[in-house]
This record gives sequence, C-alpha cells and structure tokens, in this order.
Amino acid sequence: MDTRRFAIGCDLMTTSTVPFALVVDDDPMILMDTTAILEDAGFRVHEAMDGDEAKGVLAVHWESIILLFSDVDMPGSINGFELARHADCNWPHIEIVIASGHVLPADGDMPQRATFISKPFNKHMVHQHLAHTLPDEKKPEPLEKAV
Repeated sequence: MDTRRFAIGCDLMTTSTVPFALVVDDDPMILMDTTAILEDAGFRVHEAMDGDEAKGVLAVHWESIILLFSDVDMPGSINGFELARHADCNWPHIEIVIASGHVLPADGDMPQRATFISKPFNKHMVHQHLAHTLPDEKKPEPLEKAV
C-alpha cells in the first residue's frame, strides 16, 4: 500500500494515499459487488443507497473522492444523471462513471467528461473501463497494471 508518514511529536502517523471512490446503487447486492470490484481495482470505497445519500457523502468527503460510480434509476429526489451533473458542477476533480441496465444516456444526460458502462458488468469489464478512461494520475496501482 502506498503511504506517507508524518512525524507528530514522538508518534508516527501513517496516512494512506489510496484513492476513494463513491459507489451509489439502491440494489444492495449490486452495491456490494461494485464495492468489491472497485476495492480490487485499488480504491477505498464509500457507499450510498441513493442520490440524496450520495450528495451527503460528497459534501463531507469531496476532497478524498476521485471517482463517482453511480446507478441511474434510484429512489429519492435525484437520479444518477442528476447526481453526476451535481458532482461535476461542484467537484470537477471527481471522475464520473454512470451504470445502467435499463437506461441509455441521451445527449445532455451526463456531464461531458462522464462515461457510461452497461449493466450487467463484471470485474474485468469495470477494470478495463476504468483503465482506459481514468487519467493516469488518478489510477490506483492495480489499474495501472490492468492495461
């Protein structure tokens, strides 16, 4: 694991530089599977069950999150497309991947730099998608090796 060490008094504090992703899906099984896929890709993961919860996670953890991976159709006041636009407007450093098995994005649904992946997906598909779409400086070490 990539870490930085800081001396604080007589103690050493270790701060991980492993990036965070936020996974948003209202289906607990898909949320769990996607979290495992992103952890395997080298991310630490925050989870949210809908767009409203995700907005709260983003508001608190925006500085450490570099990837938003969200479903489209979810309960609550905003869907995945709206969440993506909200994140892009407020935190443009966050990369965005939208996933759906029911809805294809139309022009204007997603921010210009967001990407889309169809469900169902598997670990290999997600890793390849991220390896080809994330900027090199935002790829965790396991993804750098996936290309």
